[in-house]
Amino acid sequence: MSDLPSVVSDSELSNSFLSEAIQICVVSRDHKRTMAGMVRLGIGPWRVYHYPGAPELKETEYRGEDEKYGMTLALAWTGAMMWEIVEPTGGRTIYNDFLDEHGEGIHHVAFAGREEGGEEMPYEKQIAEFTQRGFPVIQSGLIKDVDRFHYFATEEATTTTFEIYNLKGGDLPEPDEWYPAAPPA
Repeated sequence: MSDLPSVVSDSELSNSFLSEAIQICVVSRDHKRTMAGMVRLGIGPWRVYHYPGAPELKETEYRGEDEKYGMTLALAWTGAMMWEIVEPTGGRTIYNDFLDEHGEGIHHVAFAGREEGGEEMPYEKQIAEFTQRGFPVIQSGLIKDVDRFHYFATEEATTTTFEIYNLKGGDLPEPDEWYPAAPPA
């Protein structure tokens, strides 16, 4: 007898619960250098956000404990895939852990975590499902009251970290800056 899930289709297992992968994140000690390299590859323009901590970044937890931390985020797209660069700027984070253990590189893959609508499992149920399957939350927070995010302890089982996030309303806030420049109006 096998404990493996059954195959439902060419892209689904009987125990599937995640929505589409929507983001690849690179952790960097220097977001400007990493953005410049991505731009050389044709990825951009980049929206850059500086979150030194509260009030923009709140409800932050690291490995089950309240933790105030800061980061710089940079976001760009290639087709439907969002690229993210994270440079940690303060506090204990899984980004710092990754830099200490692996150096710079691809840190996580993110999946849509919607509250309502679509065929995805609702956000809170996804959190519970990860936990039930043995992958507890290792970091979380809320950015500008619109972007909830949760990371899970999936690295040992999958060799990378999984994240879900939910943009309430679906739109990104205006960036602090653009690189190499803002898109034409």
